Amino acid sequence: MILAIDMGNTNIVVGCIDRENRIIFTERISTDEAKTELEYAVLIKTIMELYKVDLMTVEGCIISSVVPRLTHVLKNAVRKVIAKNPMVVGAGMKTGLNIKLDDPATMGADLVVDSVAAMNVYGCPNIVIDMGTATTIAAIDRNKNYIGGIIYPGVNVSLGSLVQGTALLPGISLSTPKNVIGRNTSDAMKSGIIYGEASRIDGMIERFEEEMGEKTTVIATGGLAGVIVPHCKRKIQLDPDLLLKGLKILYDKNC
Repeated sequence: MILAIDMGNTNIVVGCIDRENRIIFTERISTDEAKTELEYAVLIKTIMELYKVDLMTVEGCIISSVVPRLTHVLKNAVRKVIAKNPMVVGAGMKTGLNIKLDDPATMGADLVVDSVAAMNVYGCPNIVIDMGTATTIAAIDRNKNYIGGIIYPGVNVSLGSLVQGTALLPGISLSTPKNVIGRNTSDAMKSGIIYGEASRIDGMIERFEEEMGEKTTVIATGGLAGVIVPHCKRKIQLDPDLLLKGLKILYDKNC
């Protein structure tokens, strides 16, 4: 069994995966720069105890992080819990993915992990949508080349900016309104955020495929994918565990 951890800007996903690639559990904790190694260690250990995971059965750990200033803190926290040095996704790691960017070293660890998972689980060509603090859409062609993608503000960031930048618009929950055409301020905002994001994703998939010259398998993951994807017109495979699957694949390739 391995411990797989993905550190994002807002949340840290913690999961355990066994040798048969079964995900034993997945949980989220807040990314907090104020927390110490010990505090993160206590959180991770508590989660594992809640799911009755015997620490002696954990053979290793792999970490993906887009928060470099906290990566070392998290590594030390893991060492306190399982007494093993974690593997960290980064340069020099075997991925099986050909990165065709101007500067491959600038590719985020989360994009690498998502792409490796999509390539191995769903085949190529594919488009991977990850909806978190930022929304990323990545393209992998039929030859397993990561050819690029887009990054734009995530759903909650867009909503927060809208509320903070206006005097009269209220804070709202991300529940789906009954109609696309809102008949009150709250429903109009919900429609704009939810149906507007779904339409943007549909449109970007169409543009990606036009540029790639072929139809693709589209996979969506991330904390907000479950809110938006059901309203997309394009067929999209929703996989909330995509990143954990990718971490397990990378661990096996590099163990």
